[in-house]
Amino acid sequence: MPEEAEVDTDKLQETIHEALEHEGGGRLLKQIALTTAILAALASVASLRAGATVNEALVLKSEAAQLQAQASDEWAYYQAKGVKAAVEKASRTSWLAMGKQPPPEYEAAMRRYQEEQKEIQAQAREKESERDQRDREADQLLRRHHAFATAVALLQVSIALGAVAALTRNRVVLLGSMVVGLAGAAVFAWKLLA
Repeated sequence: MPEEAEVDTDKLQETIHEALEHEGGGRLLKQIALTTAILAALASVASLRAGATVNEALVLKSEAAQLQAQASDEWAYYQAKGVKAAVEKASRTSWLAMGKQPPPEYEAAMRRYQEEQKEIQAQAREKESERDQRDREADQLLRRHHAFATAVALLQVSIALGAVAALTRNRVVLLGSMVVGLAGAAVFAWKLLA
């Protein structure tokens, strides 16, 4: 195994620092580094919020789907009670067609099924109302997620422009980086505070 060449990193760093100061780029690079670090931290927080909001939205959408299934079950039960009431009515009608008085159980059963249908209908509508509420909440969270994702994208573009500014030592590119970064920060703050 060959021996590694020893490089005096302290001397190298000192040489780079002197070159940057001589070229006047030391201050610019420090500005770029500080700006980029702040933007990266902000992008991380915005990314976390984007992930959290989409996860919350998915949970609410899942709950809405579950409530929809429960409401559908209630409506199926409602229809079954309606069929039973119709059978009781048909049986009663058969008695009447023969010219006889139907047993009172037919009328009582038919009324009982109709009353049960009212309760079932109320429960089904309640489930649908809960479903709609969860769905609206999820849609609001998805809109927030999209804004957070846009903020992350703007902040990442800003960071990339900062890297270009550091490589080219171009103040105009740095200014562009800061403008895009401020736009990303504004979008993030607007949705965070909304």
